[in-house]
Amino acid sequence: MKEMFSNAERAEVLTQALPYIKKFNGKIIVIKYGGNAMINEQLKEQVMEDIALLWLVGVKVVLVHGGGPEINEIMGKLGKKPEFIDGLRVTDKETVDIVQMVLAGKVNKSLVTLLQMKGGHAVGLSGMDGGMIEAKIKDERLGYVGKITKIRTQPITDLLEKNYIPVISTVASDRHGNVYNINGDTAAAYIAGALGAERLLMMTDIAGILRDREDPGSLIPELTISEAKKLHEEGIICGGMIPKVDCCIEAIGAGVKNVTIMDGRISHSILMELLTDEGAGTMVTGD
Repeated sequence: MKEMFSNAERAEVLTQALPYIKKFNGKIIVIKYGGNAMINEQLKEQVMEDIALLWLVGVKVVLVHGGGPEINEIMGKLGKKPEFIDGLRVTDKETVDIVQMVLAGKVNKSLVTLLQMKGGHAVGLSGMDGGMIEAKIKDERLGYVGKITKIRTQPITDLLEKNYIPVISTVASDRHGNVYNINGDTAAAYIAGALGAERLLMMTDIAGILRDREDPGSLIPELTISEAKKLHEEGIICGGMIPKVDCCIEAIGAGVKNVTIMDGRISHSILMELLTDEGAGTMVTGD
């Protein structure tokens, strides 16, 4: 089989990435991971390769993950039907036990194992560990869905200082021992803000923010918070994209320099976003 790239072309690619490697060396990058990139095993391996590579060149990566499809699968096996209100999972006592088991157990540990197979050193945490994510009931209709009241960053920073990749499942608790299911995008935004992260990458199942939802070619590569609010008023940002953009605004307001909503279905999209001129999604910046 003929080689796609010559050694000279490979070397050229690496030298073009060098300024970006220097830029992000020692900086904290928070990655929210979920959706189709988590379901497809080949994509999952590529995401873990990207994260391991960033870690090996000195980027301090914090991986925040969801696991909705896996939760739905276990609920189905137990005869429970998933129910959603405004895009959030209705979570009764039995469901929150399933969420804790799947996110903090199966999904978290499988990602840690895969990262280590790719050459990274990773440690799995849930939001309950070290009281990292404290929460209260968000809406009585949703049951044990949490609204974040406090982020304690020390469990994360301790691992970063010891040169580990923290892998965080979005399960939280309160001071009375209640467990809460936290929306992954929201948790990532709060964590990135509390850490003062350089970047937040939110991996999703579409190309980014589109002017025309039916046309992938209408991707908006960059916009400010003010422009995002205007697009919301015009109805261009709508549906499931509204809470994602709200999370971008939350993170930037807390001190994150910029947030990218990016297509997790594209191979090596993380490296494309961080280490090339082109990028891989919509970057939202402050005004």
